[in-house]
Amino acid sequence: MPTQYAIHGATAREISASAERAVSEGRLRPGEALPPVRGLADALGVSPGTVATAYKELRRRGIVVTRGRGGTVVAPAPVVTSRRPPRVPEGLRDLAGGHPDPAFLPDLVPPGRLSPGARSHRASPRLAELEELSRAWFARDGVPQERVTFAHGALDCISRLLSVELRPGDAVAVEDPGFHHLLDLIPALGLRTVAVPVDDEGLRPEGLRSALRAGARAVVLCPRAQNAYGSRMSARRRDDLLAVLAEAPEVLVVEDDHSADTAGGPLHSLVTAGADGPARWAHVRTVSKHLGTDLRWAAMACDATTLARHDGRLLLTSGWISHVLQETVVRLMTDPATDALVAAAATAYRERREALIGALDGYGIGAHGASGLNVWVPVRDESAVVNGLRSHGWWVAGGARFRIAAGPGVRITTADLAAPDTARLAGDFAAVLAESLDTYGG
Repeated sequence: MPTQYAIHGATAREISASAERAVSEGRLRPGEALPPVRGLADALGVSPGTVATAYKELRRRGIVVTRGRGGTVVAPAPVVTSRRPPRVPEGLRDLAGGHPDPAFLPDLVPPGRLSPGARSHRASPRLAELEELSRAWFARDGVPQERVTFAHGALDCISRLLSVELRPGDAVAVEDPGFHHLLDLIPALGLRTVAVPVDDEGLRPEGLRSALRAGARAVVLCPRAQNAYGSRMSARRRDDLLAVLAEAPEVLVVEDDHSADTAGGPLHSLVTAGADGPARWAHVRTVSKHLGTDLRWAAMACDATTLARHDGRLLLTSGWISHVLQETVVRLMTDPATDALVAAAATAYRERREALIGALDGYGIGAHGASGLNVWVPVRDESAVVNGLRSHGWWVAGGARFRIAAGPGVRITTADLAAPDTARLAGDFAAVLAESLDTYGG
């Protein structure tokens, strides 16, 4: 397909967004030239100034570079502006953060006995007790646990895996909509994102097949509590995705099961399929959603090659995960009172999530959230909804920072949304949509 037909739009904003989407989806590759300004302007029926403005915006954001007579080309390591959320305006109820309810988090009390002396733990980076607890944690859901290791959280682990497995310019298949920090991380590593649409059951098989055919060498997905759509992979979807992955056995599959204990549903994992599962895989779990947001610790189960590469790079950098942190996690994972608190959180999060979906449905508003802490509501105009709800005292997350090619929506965190607030929020949401319809025609 000629390059100019990968870019569409009638305004500078539409043209720049179309070009960025083409880069994100791999239809425009690093180093590939964009059409000359006048040529694209003629093809789209717009003025050369409109195209020039669009290209200027793409250069400002680091997506393209200008090479004199070589024209405008896709940057070697395309980047995007930060997807970090804006500051919550004072006086608004914050439903945008994606955080757990503090009422269900145990008190963090570091161990009274610290590791003696200033010595290296490189020879024994993992506490034996925490390693055994991690193996049992994985085994509970059928995840192979012969080989486990630790990291400083899910993104730290995923970053290390992608860094040692891929090379600049390689493509990674990601969920769309998906975790905004991951969408920032991948281009920062010099890699390309290939968007795979999701629905309530997770990655859509036809989208994954397209991503693999486009050259994706790794796939990163959430099997449940998917952020931001709230997907939970079903057994049928797992089998369909495994059939697709069988066509590309060399691809690394990374599962981010970040909310394993409070996701609100069973795990249907790609890595539990035994001989039918992927040859190269990693299953990552963290404790920040159910034990404490300041506990930057993750456990990873994986195949032998992935373990060796991950730990080899870890040895060269931080060396090990703090033993003080590990001892704190051990104490919490073996505390019966904490277990009861986590179980109560899982129940509350499911009830609150389902309550908002039901309340919105009562107004004819469709929403998604099969598991996790968030609900995704498709809308036609994100800004109108975010600003409209702001006028009613609510602060929700606009979907733009979670999306690549997916349709617009807003993400609402329901973790601490009590019943009276649920009914009021649904009513306010319906009122905002009605106002938008009257003003903009939808």
